[in-house]
Amino acid sequence: MDIQKARAGQVKDLRDQFNKQAIRKAKIGAFDVDGILRGKYLSLDKFWSVAEAGLGFCDVIFGWDSSDQLYDNAAVTGWHTGYPDARAVIDLSTYRRIPWEEGTAAFLLDFEAEPGKPLAVSPRQLLQKVEARARAMGFSVKCASEYEFFLFKETPESLRAKGYANLTPLTPGMFGYSWLRASENAPLVHDLQDSLGAFDIELEGFHTETGPGVYEAALRYDGLLRAGDKAALFKTAVKEICARHSVMPCFMAKWNKDLPGCSGHLHQSLWTASGESVFHDGRAPGGMSKSLQHYVAGQLALMPAFTALIAPTINSYKRMVRGAWSPTLATWGVDNRTTALRVIPGSPNSTRVEYRLAAADMNPYIAMAASVASGLYGIEKELPLPPETKGNGYDAKAEPLPSTLRAATQALSESKEARELLGEQFVDHYIRTREWECRQFESAVTKWELERYFEII
Repeated sequence: MDIQKARAGQVKDLRDQFNKQAIRKAKIGAFDVDGILRGKYLSLDKFWSVAEAGLGFCDVIFGWDSSDQLYDNAAVTGWHTGYPDARAVIDLSTYRRIPWEEGTAAFLLDFEAEPGKPLAVSPRQLLQKVEARARAMGFSVKCASEYEFFLFKETPESLRAKGYANLTPLTPGMFGYSWLRASENAPLVHDLQDSLGAFDIELEGFHTETGPGVYEAALRYDGLLRAGDKAALFKTAVKEICARHSVMPCFMAKWNKDLPGCSGHLHQSLWTASGESVFHDGRAPGGMSKSLQHYVAGQLALMPAFTALIAPTINSYKRMVRGAWSPTLATWGVDNRTTALRVIPGSPNSTRVEYRLAAADMNPYIAMAASVASGLYGIEKELPLPPETKGNGYDAKAEPLPSTLRAATQALSESKEARELLGEQFVDHYIRTREWECRQFESAVTKWELERYFEII
């Protein structure tokens, strides 16, 4: 009853906001396993009718891949279930006005297996589960994400007409931290920053990276779930804003073998309920508290088995090679950008760990859930911190990370810790989706094969 009364109060407040902001329609959506936002528009009459009670949303979004191809191995839904509606609940606290769509409100959905019971395979609810685990241990989690992405003067039509080749980047040449290149494209650059800020995705930094038309955006930190929402919405929002400038972004981990990859680094810190840093200890070597040491140790211990959760695509592993600013070993170091985990010491407010394995193709809900859960596991088990890697992380003596999605999926399938921390049903579903992804790639005939074998072999 208290929950119903609270939702009724939220609905009343929203009606007032809608009237003040001239909202005429609502857009609702949820993120699938690949981090793709699936949703639809609702009339206001329909929105108000489901705002408190919830609605049905076809569960096929958990039964198909990024190309809308139906999984042939899914257990949670499929032809055997008839692809029914899942019960969806609008998270009214996620209200945003879409600045580039006049009069449109946006909301995210949660799913329930039954009233009051979260749907285990929903990525957003996986992150909620990990956040609840942190709270039960006495911690609040702050997280921030960074994204690198390439920009092209292309459209969905021109991209396909060119066969994904000979694309025109927004700007030519390698020009990292370029004041000039950003100013040359000021209308787009300012629109991205201003529109994202108005969409409740504040950027702390935005600059060119090294590569033609590549940028890096640093999202402002927030509580774990809100940070996940912002990171997940960021990619779709950037695509929508860029489309209005006839520009297309690419968030692949490695779109071109001759150019740098695109990272999606995650910055994380723990805090007490009273707002004190858990990671900083001015009396400890390097300012690293025991909790921070255990947290990093847990992430290192589970990183090889959890790699598929962080690096979810075939392409993810094209970035994870020596000298490509992406780790290949489970390593850590203080302010070392060649290691998988970069511990950043400083004041109580700034001490944090940067999870550098993640790339721009991650599903941020799943990547944040896996990385934070493994850190909490280290604290719970009081795992000892391995020796620090100094210098070149590629030369360290440390456990190798899986080098393909197939190997990473196999490692995940053998992890009892994954099932313990993330849930049996989620892990089983996720493994099935990655096995499907591997099979789609393994049966594909690539351009490389045609060029290498078509005439000569």
